[in-house]
Amino acid sequence: MAVVKELMRTEQDGSLSFGDYTLDQKAKLSDYEYQGDTMKVKTYQQITKLEKNGLFVYESVPGTAVEHLQITPDGMSFIVSGMKDTQIILGLEENAEYRITVDGADIGTMETNMGGKLTMSIELEADQPVSVRVAK
Repeated sequence: MAVVKELMRTEQDGSLSFGDYTLDQKAKLSDYEYQGDTMKVKTYQQITKLEKNGLFVYESVPGTAVEHLQITPDGMSFIVSGMKDTQIILGLEENAEYRITVDGADIGTMETNMGGKLTMSIELEADQPVSVRVAK
């Protein structure tokens, strides 16, 4: 999977791609218009973070590249890649239960906390994309 060299882009299917985990220095892109919302990304080797209208959406430590992010009322789906295993935090609905699927394998359900954050670890191999689906 290629990193997103322009830091953020809208794909032909209407999904969003962002992040460049190969950068040594922190880079950011603010005020990116996407489906009527304002998006902001910060990314480099250590972290990738996405905000929508000033609210938390996605964070990974270490940094990742995310392709084809789609956010729905029931959750989100995306393809993620990076150099090594990563911890991902997603901003979802508060106190809700979500089923997590990684590369088509059901890894169970998780509940968000009072702030709506869901934290998971994803095993990554260098530059090998992994699909993730989080749904109520």
